[in-house]
Amino acid sequence: MSPIRYLSMIMCLVILAGCGGDSDFSDLDAYLNEVRLRAPGKIEPTPTFQSYPTFTYNAANLRSPFSRQVRVDLAGQKHGSRNVKPDPNRVKQYLEGFNIEQFEMVGTISNATGSFALLRGAGGVHRLKVGDYLGRNDGRIVAISGSQVDVVEIVPDGEGAWLERPRTIPLKEHS
Repeated sequence: MSPIRYLSMIMCLVILAGCGGDSDFSDLDAYLNEVRLRAPGKIEPTPTFQSYPTFTYNAANLRSPFSRQVRVDLAGQKHGSRNVKPDPNRVKQYLEGFNIEQFEMVGTISNATGSFALLRGAGGVHRLKVGDYLGRNDGRIVAISGSQVDVVEIVPDGEGAWLERPRTIPLKEHS
């Protein structure tokens, strides 16, 4: 055993020996007896709380007060056409599983095969061309320019027919 280790072990034993022995706890016992005499003999019961009537929120299915009001002009409302309808036999593309509002145009690229739009959304940046589909309403890309992507969606008109609704996805600056 090294002399330093031997010396440190002796020092620890000396310190521990000083901690033991008969100590007089009479002052502590006297203080505890004094505290016991001052303390009341029983503990007060917990206070009872008043119950309040429950509130049921019934406005969940109403229009949000923070959104703009929708004005319905039945005379000027477009009526759908029976000739326009989505193709139920067409194989859905990957980006048709996402809302069109989550996509933003971040650029364009061109090569010998044509020009493509770069759209960010659905977990990444996607390269799309005219004729590709995106969004839940059969949105088909009809035009690509340097500043926007034009999409035509097919939506129901509420009367059993279908409407073509044009949408534009503008280029997001500084992205």
